Amino acid sequence: MLYYLFRYLHEHFHIPGLGVFQYTTFRAALAIVVSLLIAQTFGHRLIRILQRKQVGEDIRDLGLQGQLDKKGTPTMGGLIILLAILVPVLLFARLRNIYIILMILSTVWLGLIGFLDDYIKVFRKNKEGLSGRFKILGQVGLGITVGWVLFFSNEITIRQYLLPDNTWSEIDASKIYRDVHLMITTVPFMKNNELNYGDLFATAGDMFNGLYSVLYIPIVIFLITAISNGANLTDGLDGLAAGTSAIIGVTLAIFAFVSGNALLADYLDVMFIPDSGELVIFCTAFVGACIGFLWYNSFPAQVFMGDTGSLALGGIITVLALIVRKELLIPILCGVFIIENLSVVVQVTWFKYTKRKYGEGRRLLRMSPLHHHYQKLGYHESKIVSRFWIVGIMLAVITLVTLKLR
Repeated sequence: MLYYLFRYLHEHFHIPGLGVFQYTTFRAALAIVVSLLIAQTFGHRLIRILQRKQVGEDIRDLGLQGQLDKKGTPTMGGLIILLAILVPVLLFARLRNIYIILMILSTVWLGLIGFLDDYIKVFRKNKEGLSGRFKILGQVGLGITVGWVLFFSNEITIRQYLLPDNTWSEIDASKIYRDVHLMITTVPFMKNNELNYGDLFATAGDMFNGLYSVLYIPIVIFLITAISNGANLTDGLDGLAAGTSAIIGVTLAIFAFVSGNALLADYLDVMFIPDSGELVIFCTAFVGACIGFLWYNSFPAQVFMGDTGSLALGGIITVLALIVRKELLIPILCGVFIIENLSVVVQVTWFKYTKRKYGEGRRLLRMSPLHHHYQKLGYHESKIVSRFWIVGIMLAVITLVTLKLR
């Protein structure tokens, strides 16, 4: 909103200095500062409100070190994250931008699903929370919406340059270009690193021609469901999910900045996506919200984010990666979330298999998700979180290296 106000004042009244609001980098800097301030100011007040209403976490005794000390810690702190993301974005971003609209929608959508789950657990005293099928249904609904918009909206474009022989290429010195709507993604570690979903599915036979749009949407649904649930599972130790998400957010901000800048995209030979640079403002607000929340969520936590925050974090990260066409890098970039997810799947699958075969269930890990396995081994919570952050940083660096390593 402030973006449009200051642009109007600059264009009609020529007030000096207001033109700086046209720069994405300036507004991104403001977004992270305001996000941190909101998290700090609103966070303290929200915690006191939650304490007065006795909105505390009901801890189930799993025999973990220091676990029972967390009983009664306020939950639903994800509201701090949501507010610290949405307010700076509404203030400083171009709200008519299709990508910003999509990110706001994704944030509110998954935030509401998580809020309902936490509300049922806390106020209705139902430990199961929102039914799993309703959670999945909500995630599928968002996946369909995001996939449909990305595939069919004419505002979702990439820029291609015309070669002298009238063929098309991503980079050409002539700079004669057009913006076209194509569902192309980036394939990491390959020289000709672009894949058209249409060409991929069309090669399977004529029967698939025209159906690849339908096949793309399940990919989006799977990614949103997997990563949002992975973030939810990761949120088991103080500061683990928020810190990991902040690291991923910084990486996606770099990708968004490069993809939305014609000169940098040309220099690094990456796909130029017009208007995607506006996502940098959303990313910096996202990072600021995660870091600001860590002030209260670092060990020993004063508040937990609950599903209100964790489901939204995973969904936001996935949709950002889809928009900048880096979804094939999600297994690397979101490696912590994926490993946490897989540790539960493998543990449950192995337990059921051995129980059926031997009559007694056996475990590969002492406890799942993976961070609880290390707790059972005797590692302190802070050490586990720090090492997971280090792994997250290493994965982020590897992801960024793919810009030039082909």
